[in-house]
Amino acid sequence: MKEGVNYKGPSQSSITNYISNTARIGRNVKIWHFSYVGNETEIADNVMIGSLTHIDYKVKIGENTRIEGSVYIPPLTSIGKNVFIGPGATFTNDPYPMSPKMAGVTVEDGAIIGGGAVIKAGVTIRANAVVAMGAVVTKDVPQDVVVIGHPARIKYTRDEYDKKQQQWNLGIRGLP
Repeated sequence: MKEGVNYKGPSQSSITNYISNTARIGRNVKIWHFSYVGNETEIADNVMIGSLTHIDYKVKIGENTRIEGSVYIPPLTSIGKNVFIGPGATFTNDPYPMSPKMAGVTVEDGAIIGGGAVIKAGVTIRANAVVAMGAVVTKDVPQDVVVIGHPARIKYTRDEYDKKQQQWNLGIRGLP
């Protein structure tokens, strides 16, 4: 077991994760069951990785990031600090399969990727942007906006999103 990795579950002997010997894992990282972490991947402190998540080689993940279950993160992807990635999100690394040339996805600090979103290879999700659940992102997403749909398009600002979230948390009716 790698130093700094905290496994959660019934017993450590029943864990079936694969973590490469060349992966660098920070302190207080939680990796749930049946996850894969590839060669030369760097995971900073206080990261949570959900069950059935595949993090391929040469991926960088910043501190305090939360990656839910069944997420695919391909090689060469860079994820900033304080990022949330919802369940079943898929990042791609080959815009023209099967090409020998790959391009990772970049997710900057504070971004939110909703469950089931699909992100095209080479795309950058700028700081504090929100990608709605199920969105298909084919172009870079500007900072501080919310994108929805297929293909993803700007719906409103991050400030508007934060207000909606606050109202939701307070139980104010009329929100989806």
